[in-house]
Parts: sequence; structure tokens; C-alpha cells
Amino acid sequence: MSFLADLRDRAARTNARIGFPEATEARTADAIGRLAAEGAIRPVIVESVAELDGSLQAAGVTVLDPYAPGRRGEVADLLPEVSSGGPVDTLRFAVAQLHRGGLDGVLAGARSATADVLRAGLRILGTAPGIQTVSSSFYMVPASGSADDVLTFTDAAVVPEPTAEQLAGIAQAACRARRLIVGDEPRVAFLSYSTAGSADGDSVRRVQQALREFREKEPGVICDGELQVDAALVPAVAKRKVPGSPLAGCANVLVFPNLDAGNIGYKLVQRLAGAQALGPVLQGLAGPLNDLSRGASAEDIVHMAYITALMAGAPPSRDDGLP
Repeated sequence: MSFLADLRDRAARTNARIGFPEATEARTADAIGRLAAEGAIRPVIVESVAELDGSLQAAGVTVLDPYAPGRRGEVADLLPEVSSGGPVDTLRFAVAQLHRGGLDGVLAGARSATADVLRAGLRILGTAPGIQTVSSSFYMVPASGSADDVLTFTDAAVVPEPTAEQLAGIAQAACRARRLIVGDEPRVAFLSYSTAGSADGDSVRRVQQALREFREKEPGVICDGELQVDAALVPAVAKRKVPGSPLAGCANVLVFPNLDAGNIGYKLVQRLAGAQALGPVLQGLAGPLNDLSRGASAEDIVHMAYITALMAGAPPSRDDGLP
């Protein structure tokens, strides 16, 4: 079974309610319709009923209307401004519902900037236990479609120049997310232009320090660094450059030294190697809130909804008034 098919099947076991605060955006509306038809998860529109064209409601999609009687009061402690009677920011309203348990996950970004999605998450959800830095990953799905070949690229969307401590935290968060999303054990490579001391410089020493800190945080995770990308991914190269490396050229989580490298790297692999890039998956928040590239297709949004559901896990039953 391909990774994407397995993603859908595993997401279906969560029965997760995923909120969409941008349901009037055309690609998002298309994705919601597909999700409703497939029935693997429960899409929830977070929007005023007056703003919808009715087709999704006719398809049986649940609508969480911020203007419905009593809805504003549910989140007034988190968003005091909703009591003023003015327009509601549907993104922040959806995240507030996630915080209170009315939703299991939220997906936005087709229309909102990444900074807005992050601000809503940080203000309302905060960071997960043990995580100080919110970051992101892209999941690179190769043409083969096999889960064994899916690579995690981190960070490629959030932290411009991470410190050694932040790099270690980014790697830690990426490992947590990969276990949920791919379902395998992470094998982490801290990337550099140097391999095992073949070169020197401030960035090399920063990556080396990040590896040391990560090993203290996650002693059970197979990892190595600093490594050039070929030594991280090609066993024959690893055998020559770093004999005895615990990764042996078989990394599946690539930790880039800064945002420039991560962002350029994932787009090169996407455009030149034809890999599908799923993300940015937000890591380190105290709840499953995910972002979208504003160039995302409806198919990308469907896959990201499944990823969000897997990050939510199998939620307990709640009396939240939603079907």
C-alpha cells in the first residue's frame, strides 16, 4: 500500500473532527467536499452560515457558526473580543474551539499567512510540554509512494537562524510528529557542509552542539551529525565518509542548519525529483494546528487534513454539540 493510501486509512481510525476556518476559499471548499464524500474523517466548516453557498451543507458537512446563539460565549475566556459583537476572526475562533475540545484539529493557510496561523496557535494553544520552539516539517513523498522512502525535512518554514538548542528542539518535535504521521521510528541526521569534522566554522560547531543536546533529550533515537546530505542518505557514501555511523546512510529525518537550507532543499526535491511535498506541518504546539502553502491544491489540503487527524490521534468522546 502506498504512503498516501495508508495515510487515509490510518486517519479514518481517528474519527477526528478537523476544523476549516477558510471554507469559502475555492480549493478548501473542494477539499472539504472530497473529505465529506470519502468519509474518513469529519470535516467541520468554521464560518458564518450566511457566508456559505449551501452546497457543502447539502452534502451533510457540519458547520460551526461563530454567530450562532451561544457560540461566542464558549470561547469568550480565550477570545474576549468576541463578546463585543463585531466580526469574528474564524481562524482564531477555530483554534479556540480546538483548545476547548470542540474540535480535534484545525487546518488553515490557503488564504491566511503562516505568521497569522502561528500567532493564533501560540496565543491560544501555547507550546507542547518539553518544547520551547515551534517549527515545521515537510514530508517528502517520492514517486515510488512508499512510506519507507518518505523523508522529513525540518525546519523549512518557521525558524530563520536556529540556535543549537533550537535545532535540538526542532529535531525532537520532528521525531514526535513523524511517529504519528508516518508510523515508523525516526533516524535523525543533522546536516551541514561538513561531515564528521571535515570542515570547521561557526555553523558546523552549532550543528555539532545541537547533536549533543539532542542526544541528551532523546537518548533512544538513532542520530548522527554533522553530516553532508549524501553521507546521511547514501549507504555507500556513508561507509566511505563516516564508517561506523549509527545511521549508515539511512536517515529519514533531515535537520537543516537554517531556514534558507531547509526551504531551498525541499523545493529542489519537489521540483527536480518530482517528490510530493506535504506541509508545512507545524510542530511543537499544544494541539494539532497545521498550516498550508498558499499554493496548495485541493488534493494537498485533503492529505494535510489526514495528517492533522493523525496528529490528533483517537480523541475521547465529548459532548460538544457536534455530530
